[in-house]
Amino acid sequence: MNNPESVSYYPLGDAAVVAVFSETISEQVNHRIRIVGAALDKLENPAILEYVPAFTTITVYYNPISIDFAEVVEQMQRIVAALPAEIHFSFADKVIPVWYEGPDIDEVADYTGLSKQEVVRLHSENEYIVYMIGFAPGFAYLGGMDSRLSTPRKPTPRLKIEPGSVGIAGAQTGIYPIETPGGWQIIGKTPVRLFDTSKEIPSFLAAGDRLRFDPISEAEYLRMKGADYGD
Repeated sequence: MNNPESVSYYPLGDAAVVAVFSETISEQVNHRIRIVGAALDKLENPAILEYVPAFTTITVYYNPISIDFAEVVEQMQRIVAALPAEIHFSFADKVIPVWYEGPDIDEVADYTGLSKQEVVRLHSENEYIVYMIGFAPGFAYLGGMDSRLSTPRKPTPRLKIEPGSVGIAGAQTGIYPIETPGGWQIIGKTPVRLFDTSKEIPSFLAAGDRLRFDPISEAEYLRMKGADYGD
């Protein structure tokens, strides 16, 4: 069982509650948040409109005409109190092929003091966890990148980053699912279609997924891209 008092609750306007589970990002904290989200789904309370899980928080939006802040917090406290001490969560394993020829890979190598080959090796040999989807539809924030790859964002963001671009920003790595402005250091691109509105579940990745990056050649990238890889 968990102590519901270990979670802090704050109002966000007059129709949302932010529950803060920790100040530190970890898999265990993220698992707890996703289980709380699943429990909210099971409530089937029409006054609970939606929830947004993040690294260490979950924001719950509600109809203030039907339910108030205190009632939402009370329901969430009951859910948190029922969480097991040790949490095990099922996840999907994904492999993302990447052609490591991004416009910033040399800049990342220069900043980190690594060779281009070492950048590719370090980026592709770790297993990553999807902590949350945010910023843009289908954009996955990943944990697990080797700290030796940490590189600051670009001082001036690009106006357009093409879909499938794999980037590094600080201690994080991620993949742009759609064309959007962005300041991440682009080290490669994937042929996987990460966001497709024609599908019932548009996002290829979901919070809790595990993934690895698989280096591929330009020829393999073009072949997979032409075949709509990931559909």
